[in-house]
Amino acid sequence: MDRTVPRAPRPAGRTVAYDPSAAPSGLHVRAAAVLEAGWTGSSTVPSRGLYPHQWSWDSAFIAIGLRHLSPLRAQTELETLLAAQWADGRVPHIVFNPSVPLDAYFPSPDFWRSSTAGRAAGAPRTVQTSGIVQPPVHALAAWLVHLADPGLSRARGFLARVAPRLAAWHRYLLHRRDLGGAGLVSVVHPWEQGMDNSPCWDRPLSRVTPAPARSFRRADLAHGSPADRPTDLDYGRYVRLAAGYRDRGYADEPGGAGRDGRSSGDFAVEDPAFNALLIASEQALARIVRELGADGSARLDRAERLTAALLERLWDPAAGMFLCRDVRAGEPIPERGVSGLVPLLLPGLPRDLAATLVRTVCGPHFGLGGTTRLVPSYDLLGEAFDPHRYWRGPAWFNTNWLLERGLRLHGERGRADALRKGLLHTAGASGFAEYVDPYTGQACGAAGFGWTAALTLDLLHDRPAWDRNGLTANEQRGDRG
Repeated sequence: MDRTVPRAPRPAGRTVAYDPSAAPSGLHVRAAAVLEAGWTGSSTVPSRGLYPHQWSWDSAFIAIGLRHLSPLRAQTELETLLAAQWADGRVPHIVFNPSVPLDAYFPSPDFWRSSTAGRAAGAPRTVQTSGIVQPPVHALAAWLVHLADPGLSRARGFLARVAPRLAAWHRYLLHRRDLGGAGLVSVVHPWEQGMDNSPCWDRPLSRVTPAPARSFRRADLAHGSPADRPTDLDYGRYVRLAAGYRDRGYADEPGGAGRDGRSSGDFAVEDPAFNALLIASEQALARIVRELGADGSARLDRAERLTAALLERLWDPAAGMFLCRDVRAGEPIPERGVSGLVPLLLPGLPRDLAATLVRTVCGPHFGLGGTTRLVPSYDLLGEAFDPHRYWRGPAWFNTNWLLERGLRLHGERGRADALRKGLLHTAGASGFAEYVDPYTGQACGAAGFGWTAALTLDLLHDRPAWDRNGLTANEQRGDRG
C-alpha cells in the first residue's frame, strides 16, 4: 500500500472528495485494515481464502472505497484489471494471480485456457484470465476515483489511459452481446451477472445438463458452509455452461442470434442490473471524455436509448419492478430479484416509475424499513427464498450501496439515510461479511470481504448529493474538481 501523507490545504472553493487529514473512526480503521490485508501490490483480492485472485466488478467497487485511503492505489486497482482486457474489448471476470496454487480456486486457469481457447477473441498472452465478464461498473468507478484527487489523476494521465479501454469494453457489450436484437446486453452465464445463484436463473438453467460432480472439485466448500453455497446440481450447470462457451472459443453471436436459443448457447438472459450499470457507466464515460476535452453527447444519447430499451423490454407494471428476460424462451422470468431494483440508480427513470420501485423496495417482497434493515437479494415471499444461501435471499452490501444511491437520487433522503445507517451498522457488526441474513444481520460467506469494507469507507465519507441528472452540484456549476 502506498503511504499517502497529508498535503497542504487546497485553495478555497475547490472541492476534493479525498481528504487524508480527516480523523478516521474505529469502523474506518477496521475497514481500511481489510483492504490492506487484501492488497497484493497491484490489486485487491475480495477474500484471501475464498477468492484469492482479482475479480472484475469487485475491483470496481473496491476502487470506489480505496479512493478515500489512497487515490493512487485506487487508480492502480483499475489499471491492473484493464491491463488484462482482451483484444475484442471484453474485461474478464477473473484475472489470475500466477503465484496462487491451481487448487486454491475452481474454475482455475487450466479450466478456462484463456491463452489458447481465447486466442481468436484476443485473450492476452502474458496473463491468464477467465473468458466471461461481469457487470460494467468500471467507468463509474474510474470517474469517482478521478474526482477523489483530480490533480493526481491529471498528472498521471489516469483518465487518458483508461478511457480507450473503457470505450472498447462498452463497445464489446453493445455490439457483441445484443443477443436478443433489441439493444440490451445479454449475459451468457450466471457468473457474468454477478448474482450467481439467484432464483432468477433457475428457469433458463433448467435447460442445461449439469457436468458430473466427479468432473470438478469445488474449492469454495472449504471456505464456507455448504448450506450457504450453491448446490452441486447448480454448480454442475455453471461448469457445463462455462465449458461450452470455452469450447466455442468464447465466441459471441450478436444481432439477434439468440432468438432461437441455438447460437447463443443454452443460457442468454437480459438482466436489468447489468444493463442499468452499463447505462450509469455510459453516463460516467461521457463525463470522462468531456474532462479529456472531447464531446460526450453521443454517450449521453446512447444512455438515453438504453434506458428506453430497458423500460420497454424489462419493466413489469404488475410486479412493480424490472424482470429478467430469457432470450432463448423469448419471455420474462417471473422472479423478483434485487437485480430488478438496481435501475433505481438511473436519473432518467420517469418519476412515477421510480416511485413504484421505491414502494416495491419497501413493500412486502423486500421489506426495507419494515421487516428487513437491508434489501434482500430475492423476494421474501418467493418459494425459493433462503436467508442464508448465496444470492437466494441474503442481503449484499454492493446492491444495497447502489440502492442507497438510487433512493437519494430520487429524493428519498430519509430512506437513504436509514439504509446508510443500516449498512454501516451491519458491516461493523458482521466483521465486513460477504453477505448477511436480511432479517438478523447474521454474517454469511467470507469474513473481511473486500467490497463490504470498501463501500463502508465510501459511506463513511461525505459526498455530494446527486440530483435527478446524476450530476453533483459542483458539476452543474461547471467546477472541474
